[in-house]
Amino acid sequence: MARPIIAIVGRPNVGKSTIFNRIIGDKLAIVEDKPGVTRDRLYGRGEWLDQEFSIIDTGGIEIEGEDEIMRSVRMQAELAIEEADVIVFMVDAKAGITPADSEVAQMLFRAKKPVIIAANKVDNLQRFDDVYEFYSLGFEEVVGISGSHGTGIGDLLEKVVEHFPDTQDEEYDEDVIKVALIGRPNVGKSSLVNAILGEERVIVSDIAGTTRDAIDTPFEKDGQRYVIIDTAGMRKRGKVYENTEKYSVMRAMKAIERADVVLVVINGEEGIIEQDKHIAGYAHEAGKAAIFVVNKWDVVEKDEKTMHQFSQKIRDHFLFMTYAPIVYLSAKTKQKMHKLLPVVQQVAEQHSLRISTNVLNDCISDAVAINPPPTDKGRRLRINYATQVGVKPPTIILFVNDPELMHFSYERYLENKIRAAFGFEGTPLRLFTRRKSEDS
Repeated sequence: MARPIIAIVGRPNVGKSTIFNRIIGDKLAIVEDKPGVTRDRLYGRGEWLDQEFSIIDTGGIEIEGEDEIMRSVRMQAELAIEEADVIVFMVDAKAGITPADSEVAQMLFRAKKPVIIAANKVDNLQRFDDVYEFYSLGFEEVVGISGSHGTGIGDLLEKVVEHFPDTQDEEYDEDVIKVALIGRPNVGKSSLVNAILGEERVIVSDIAGTTRDAIDTPFEKDGQRYVIIDTAGMRKRGKVYENTEKYSVMRAMKAIERADVVLVVINGEEGIIEQDKHIAGYAHEAGKAAIFVVNKWDVVEKDEKTMHQFSQKIRDHFLFMTYAPIVYLSAKTKQKMHKLLPVVQQVAEQHSLRISTNVLNDCISDAVAINPPPTDKGRRLRINYATQVGVKPPTIILFVNDPELMHFSYERYLENKIRAAFGFEGTPLRLFTRRKSEDS
């Protein structure tokens, strides 16, 4: 089920990124600190009152000059209107209402979405009187906050959570594989969707799935049922979005949340750019099974070494996703399209794979016997036992004498041994270390 989405909107220098970091800081889902994961993000996850949500920081737009400020602000507001369930409209209590604030307010007011004004920089009691001015912008809810001191954030989130939609996504049987296509603009996502559906010619229907404009296309192939998840945003071709590649991340997120398998589409003709790493990183952190799909392979000049060299580039750029298989194809010519769905089915099965506790512990014992944990100041890590506690993605807890003795490199060694023994191809594998209690 897709999480509700909050967007933080406002003119430059009102403290959007500070509040974003405050909200996701302590509540951010556990993320592996693996090499290659891009850390400058516009998207995060949070939780308040047992309600999980996704949050977009629109403060990441670069402003090239003073004449670009208003265009930038409008772009942020448009993004929030299109993507968010609830909008946090950030203003500066010290500066008061500016023309840019008024313009954003008008756009948001016409959007008819829940909007809560967050008046930032309320750093002392005297500043609270400045908050009331912002009611004149036309919204019923205004909250005074301080990004620097962290005050008022709880009050803000309580109001935000009240406006979350009480809806659920379309539910499918367990055996239906939900597939999302993500990638930066112009990598051929739409052509690939059409090629998959056109080749199978067994489209069941087009279902308008949720209030968030998700579009689900179910189909069946060789007895296996699939659903391609797309979003209205990914299908739009507005110049303002296509020219701002960072927003391809935003458009992909709702599809990623609902998917079992994510196809990370790369333009084989143009090669890999930094934005591809951003987008793939979100699929990895969401714990989804993933496949790299190199599209437009028909137009690449190649010899017997080209595919191997391109695969090596993918492995070098995406060090955090070495588990993901690579499929080369052409949506335009249908070259190698027949190879895609069998790989989708395979990684979906690995994503749901569960290993019995005794078999898993045999694997861990063998790994420790071959390469014992190193000592740290005379103390050595002792792994008492392991158990798998979840799937999608497979999640394993290692009970040890002291979690602080688990070095990252040794955890990676154990992960490699587990993968060598059981596969888990195409899926992240999450290992967590817990202290063994005295009575366990």
